[in-house]
Amino acid sequence: MKRRSRRLLAAIGMVAAVLVSAPTAVASPQDASSSEALAAGRPAFKMPFDCGQSWRGSNWQGHSPAHSIDWNHYDAGGTPDDLGRRVFASAGGTVLSSYYDTSTGYGNTIVIGHGDGWRTRYAHLQERDVAAGASVSVGQLIGKVGATSAIYDLSPHLHYEQIHDGAVVVSVVQGVTWSDYTTRYQTSNNRC
Repeated sequence: MKRRSRRLLAAIGMVAAVLVSAPTAVASPQDASSSEALAAGRPAFKMPFDCGQSWRGSNWQGHSPAHSIDWNHYDAGGTPDDLGRRVFASAGGTVLSSYYDTSTGYGNTIVIGHGDGWRTRYAHLQERDVAAGASVSVGQLIGKVGATSAIYDLSPHLHYEQIHDGAVVVSVVQGVTWSDYTTRYQTSNNRC
């Protein structure tokens, strides 16, 4: 009996030693949508603005389409000053379309394809500086913030969407997930 107990204690001791000395894997918290997006090869999207600029992003209940972000910029006194600010590609790719939309309210719109079913849409632009078929790199000038729409009377802002396989998805910008009903400031590291 003593011999059996000693063997059992020795075996338990060896297992404990292996467990204590073995490296442990630490899982980082991720929501289901970001895990799916990683599996789908989501590009490393950057903010579509110049390096160091801080913009307020809003994604509210009832925003159409769901998951889209409206970006606004404010001066030091808190006054909106986005009209005419430059907009840059948030990832490299090919301009799939550059047009004035009269049916959805998007106004001047650019859609860039990034591969693997990924696209970004930039809407309500004051001007479009790229044409369909053009290759663009991350940080390349594509347009300027405006308030264009054939349907709505808007204040200036950039309407931004990340699209995967034809559906607008929750955006991840510079590693930050923009869950629905979020309003916060973020600083651009595009063109830095």
